[in-house]
Amino acid sequence: MNLNTINIRDIKKMRLERHWSQDQLADMSKLSIRTIQRIENGENPGLESLKSLAAVFEINIAGSDKTEEEEQIKKEEEYVQYLKGFYKLLAVAILSLIVPFVLAVSGSTNWILFLLILLSWGVLLGVYSLNVFDLFGEKWRRRMINKKFKKN
Repeated sequence: MNLNTINIRDIKKMRLERHWSQDQLADMSKLSIRTIQRIENGENPGLESLKSLAAVFEINIAGSDKTEEEEQIKKEEEYVQYLKGFYKLLAVAILSLIVPFVLAVSGSTNWILFLLILLSWGVLLGVYSLNVFDLFGEKWRRRMINKKFKKN
């Protein structure tokens, strides 16, 4: 990508770097302040709005990469589904522990059963959370490689 080309998502960042208000940018670009607000909130601007902003910032404005956006949305949705699954599993675990807990409180011989069920749920939730929260993800992998091979 050319250094003089910027994604429309970066307009707010560029405006703030120049210490301009939305009102100032609207005046310079001959756009309404509402149009500036919409663009900064992620709405797709029209071609004329893009040309005006490009002129003000003295850049070429690149449209956002649709496939990249779709992949990101897919990843976000997948994460949310994993998270929902984790919370559902946690709720089932808590609900399934109520009866054994009550039995354990009423008679001391039932504590072993309660603790075994609790341990089972703990292991299951632990394994599931490793997948959901990606504790050993890309950042961890890079950190370990850098540590082992002393890369910067």
